Amino acid sequence: MSVQVVYKNSKKIANSKFQAVFTGENFTMSEISSLSKLEITKLKKIINFKNVNSNNIFHLNLDNKIIILIPVKKNFKINDFEILGAKLYEYLKNNSFKKVSISKNFININNFNHFIHGLKIKSYEFNLYKGSQKKNLFLVEALINRSKKDKINIQKFNSIEAGVNFARDLVSEPPNVLFPKEYVNRLLKLRKIGIKVTVYNEAKMKKLGMNSLLGVGKGSSKESYLVTLEYYGNKKNRSKLFSFVGKGVCFDTGGISLKPARFMEEMKYDMAGSAVVSGLMQSLALRKAKINVVGVVGLVENMPGGNAQRPGDIVKSYSGKTIEVLNTDAEGRLVLADALTFTEKKFKPKFIIDLATLTGAIIVSLGEEYAGLFSNNDELSDKLYKVGLEVNEKVWRLPLNKNYDKLINSSIADVQNINYSGGAGSITAAQFLQRFILKNTPWAHLDIAGMAFSKKAANLNPSGATGFGVRLLNQLIDKYYE
Repeated sequence: MSVQVVYKNSKKIANSKFQAVFTGENFTMSEISSLSKLEITKLKKIINFKNVNSNNIFHLNLDNKIIILIPVKKNFKINDFEILGAKLYEYLKNNSFKKVSISKNFININNFNHFIHGLKIKSYEFNLYKGSQKKNLFLVEALINRSKKDKINIQKFNSIEAGVNFARDLVSEPPNVLFPKEYVNRLLKLRKIGIKVTVYNEAKMKKLGMNSLLGVGKGSSKESYLVTLEYYGNKKNRSKLFSFVGKGVCFDTGGISLKPARFMEEMKYDMAGSAVVSGLMQSLALRKAKINVVGVVGLVENMPGGNAQRPGDIVKSYSGKTIEVLNTDAEGRLVLADALTFTEKKFKPKFIIDLATLTGAIIVSLGEEYAGLFSNNDELSDKLYKVGLEVNEKVWRLPLNKNYDKLINSSIADVQNINYSGGAGSITAAQFLQRFILKNTPWAHLDIAGMAFSKKAANLNPSGATGFGVRLLNQLIDKYYE
């Protein structure tokens, strides 16, 4: 994160040369602790003289100070304040303003906290491998009086930001650095914050019968793993547990069903679902959420090779169901099949939500605006949709239906891993996953292929890894399950 926020008592007048203030419509300004009444009067005269009429952030020179004006409209919602914070970061960066003092003046503390949250989320950069480039660092002095409750809320935001950026870091790492074993090493560090980490290597998975997951990694020289992350924030009722499952294909060549060379480098992002689960677990532990949660991630590399899985192979999954592998590039669902059944059987959760960059078809359907949502439970779906709007990580529900389900019936096994008839690629992928929810546990599948990374910076996200899902699922837990 490129922004450091320092909180100061609002009674202290900032000495910074660069000061930012919120203005209402028609540039109304009041209760600005960082500016004197005389300075406000001068500022208004400059605005009137220049006949400024702008909805955008801009700055003016005032008595050897740079005053940055941040317009706020009456109908602003929480999302708008977060996006406004992101815009301020872009403005500071574009104008090389390295230090700024900002007063909340007429906006309330909750909106101000969301404003700072958006600013910090937007400031993420991944430049670990740019040896000659200095990291952009911006200091923001927040001039506010904080109550004990405010401090708790700020810590909560800090925890969520840490989780988002942990997910972004994992997704951004090159595949020669973040292969399954190294991924495991990073997850083991979460033990320091109270998460129970259990690692299943290939020998353990083979003994359990996880042949669907294991088959994906057969062509790689790197070992495959399943990792569980358990956090118990409600120790009075440890049996009440919720679960999140993530696809962690650290690099996806497509295997024997090899992908085209163009843009294959982007397939390092194919573990984004697992990164979101990992970031979520970190944020819940850091903010001491009052909930019991288990995260389960399957970590593999899908490579071609002499030992690689072939189109036409049949594998027996952990559920006992056999799978005809018609296309080795439809591998994420093979990883999730075993992870989902394992999660349901071992932990008996109240719900299962899985996340995966599962299909290119979801990008054709929804682009980079919505994640695809598939579910066997209307209540869970409605909750996900509502909180998605609240944090601007939107989801859109697509159908599941027995007629779609028929399209993945195999003539020689219990199920085949693709629909050869064509069409409904995201739906039939979700239908495949549903086959491995054996006890009708409330389940939702989020296909985040269009949301996990972006080539263009938009809203709260820089270009590259977005961390989409960490804020969404934190909001779901905070609103409905804590």
